[in-house]
Amino acid sequence: QVQLVESGGGLVQAGGSLKLSCAASGSIGSISAMGWYRQAPGKQRELVASIVSGGSSNYADSVKGRVTISRDNDKNTVYLQMNSLRPEDTAVYYCTATVRKLGNLKFSAYWGQGTQVTVSS
Repeated sequence: QVQLVESGGGLVQAGGSLKLSCAASGSIGSISAMGWYRQAPGKQRELVASIVSGGSSNYADSVKGRVTISRDNDKNTVYLQMNSLRPEDTAVYYCTATVRKLGNLKFSAYWGQGTQVTVSS
């Protein structure tokens, strides 16, 4: 069993900052890519940022320059530092990871439960 547990969401004023964390645990052999998606009510889910084990990252155009994704491979944890937040950043943020389980050669995608980020005007 593999579990992703997110934390760090909450309410923040426009222009403020939040840092999200997501820790993977369970029968983990290795983790390749990790990332963050978000979904607002009535909107499509969108990729916010992703990062591979070597450190290379990608960002959605809407957040470039305002967010930074990072990871701690020793802790199986990915972070999303968000600055200069806007009301349109309000959404449920979901962590995802591609994980090879112990005893398995195949990588599979896993998802966290989501954490609410609300940015007030």
